[in-house]
Amino acid sequence: MSLAVLPMLAAIGFVAGLRVNLTPSYPLGLWRVEPLGRDVAVGDRIFICPPPSSAFERARERGYLGHGLCPGWYSPLIKTVVAVAGQHVVIDRSIAVDGAPLAHSSVRPVDGEGRALAPASGGVVPPRQLFLFSEFAGSYDSRYFGPIPAAGVLGLAHPLLVFTP
Repeated sequence: MSLAVLPMLAAIGFVAGLRVNLTPSYPLGLWRVEPLGRDVAVGDRIFICPPPSSAFERARERGYLGHGLCPGWYSPLIKTVVAVAGQHVVIDRSIAVDGAPLAHSSVRPVDGEGRALAPASGGVVPPRQLFLFSEFAGSYDSRYFGPIPAAGVLGLAHPLLVFTP
């Protein structure tokens, strides 16, 4: 197969809603973006474009986030929605949503390379924002960057051909 064919295959896969996950927040491999014909709900596992911001620029510099086709040339995130607008999030040693502790949500003071991580402030999730989470201990999610705009949602994330290393 010619190397010229690879970009064409990638473009076809992108248009067909296929994405490759290379981060350990969720299983590695091939995922499908399913259009969402309703409002995002707690428990949805989604693909979402992060907003261009200093937090996501730092995430890309540290290798938490790759380059992609989202605004700011960020790659989309796969995360689970754990709180929507109006819900109260407390971030301390772990996360609680509306008073209920969230399993596997410890907040780490440093990343895997010993670089400082600062937790987000918590509070009530603003209108049209989502608080995102992954149970993977090293996940860079809303416990560090806070809620992000729901307008970035690309759709539900469904695994097609994945594996957990």
